[in-house]
Amino acid sequence: MRRLRCSWSSLKPLIIIITPLALLPLPLVIRKKEAECAYILILMAVYWMTEVLPLSVTALLPALLFPLFGIMKSSQVASVYFKDFHLLLLGVICLATSIEKWGLHQRIALRLVTGFGVNPGMLMLGFMVGCAFLSMWLSNTSTVAMVMPIVEAVIQQVLNASEEANFVCTNSIEAGITEPVQTATEEPESVKVTQNDSPYHMMCKGLSLCIAYSSSIGGLTTLSGTSTNLIFAEYIYQYYPDCTVINFGNWFVLCLPICIIMLILSWIFLHWMYLGSNFRASLCSRQRSEKEKHTARVLRDQYNSLGPISWQEIITMIIFILMAILWFTRNPGFMPGWSALFPDYPGYATDATVALLLGFTFFIIPAHKPNAEHYGTALITWKDFQACMPWEISLLVGGGFALAEGTKISGLSTWVAELLTPLGSLPPLATVTIACLIVTSITEVASNAATTTIFLPILAPLAEAIGVNPLYMLIPTALCVSFSFLLPVSNPPNAIVFTYGHLTSMDMVKAGLGLNVIGVLTVLLALTTWGTPLLNLDTYPDWAPVVNGTGV
Repeated sequence: MRRLRCSWSSLKPLIIIITPLALLPLPLVIRKKEAECAYILILMAVYWMTEVLPLSVTALLPALLFPLFGIMKSSQVASVYFKDFHLLLLGVICLATSIEKWGLHQRIALRLVTGFGVNPGMLMLGFMVGCAFLSMWLSNTSTVAMVMPIVEAVIQQVLNASEEANFVCTNSIEAGITEPVQTATEEPESVKVTQNDSPYHMMCKGLSLCIAYSSSIGGLTTLSGTSTNLIFAEYIYQYYPDCTVINFGNWFVLCLPICIIMLILSWIFLHWMYLGSNFRASLCSRQRSEKEKHTARVLRDQYNSLGPISWQEIITMIIFILMAILWFTRNPGFMPGWSALFPDYPGYATDATVALLLGFTFFIIPAHKPNAEHYGTALITWKDFQACMPWEISLLVGGGFALAEGTKISGLSTWVAELLTPLGSLPPLATVTIACLIVTSITEVASNAATTTIFLPILAPLAEAIGVNPLYMLIPTALCVSFSFLLPVSNPPNAIVFTYGHLTSMDMVKAGLGLNVIGVLTVLLALTTWGTPLLNLDTYPDWAPVVNGTGV
């Protein structure tokens, strides 16, 4: 492994230098703006997928190359890098900072887990629901980073219980057979981790995987749950400004059933893989084994160690609930929202307005009661905020917006759409399925955000060219980008879980294949059932340009 790392480190400079030189004939031979923009797009795609440069550094290439190729002025490119998305992100990170600083996330997770029960199957389901709920509002990486230590404590108790069982004499009185006593010291540590056929270790694998996968699934549910959702929403706001159906409420109604269905099917699949097919024992068992008593004791001790709920947690919870309510009621679609109170300024207030308004309160409201010693300190400080703010995501998304704007101005997106127009002879659902499978495959080896920023400018003009509602094409692909379940390097949650040592790469591949199939099928089910009437996906909208005059 060390040799592979060394060889890859030596290859990185070669890829950085050779890639732009190898692609150089494209703009030199085909002297058109489309070819010049394609050169930049392919170069960024290679750098993003190989990560020879930090993702945020690669995202700065449009600011460097677009002016040099005469595609956009430097001032134009710079204005695209900061959008409404970034203001929404700032407010959401203020909330996430306060939740993590005061430990509210641990209280929520432990309460949800203990509410489901402690037998292996229900414990797995409890952790999945807890992770999914937290990742609706926090980043999936933060969710896994804080839940996994709780899971690891449970896993260690399970392994300790199995070791204690090995000290017990296994004489079978009924069978009249005497077996030697096996002690835990006879089994080296390395065997413990790799004992794949042990039910205890199979349970550890299942618990580890359920944390990684449920955090990615839960992030689908809200627009702020994952960066790819925010990138999609900002793309729609920017290039289809008259589209009003993409808002927090509609997205939640669309994606909450997707999340629930995926969680249930994923739990069934992981239960079958690692705990067996005896679902009745998980759902109906009332008697606790010694292992389950150990697990219950660990979870109870961890919850009790948090103490009574604090003033800071109460205030954070109130702001959290208020933010969700204001997001839902801004423009719910089926009734007038609070944005209707400003009829002279329609569309001026967005979800970012709510996020910033309540984000400011975290810097204003004191963290302690008036009679406390540190009364003047706010709930969060700028230093706290900086520690949680993903500045690299901000640059990455800004680079994606700049790339999308460049492909539109240069005509590259239109050219690609015309090239892909023969796909219009296929049923629209088949075209969408192909797109979902492509992005699901690519996102396993490339950043989710990078994959989104590459494909949105290509698929939107394609939908226009074949006369399909752009949302019909873009929503499923934006969701499928989050299905990076196959490899430890596919996304940060997978990597965090993998470092605990309970999994092998093959464990993740076998489980991830099943999760990918479940995810794609669930998204396609939503697209063809409740998603169509909710967002009017079966009609070509007025807010999208008619390219060929045959809009459906």
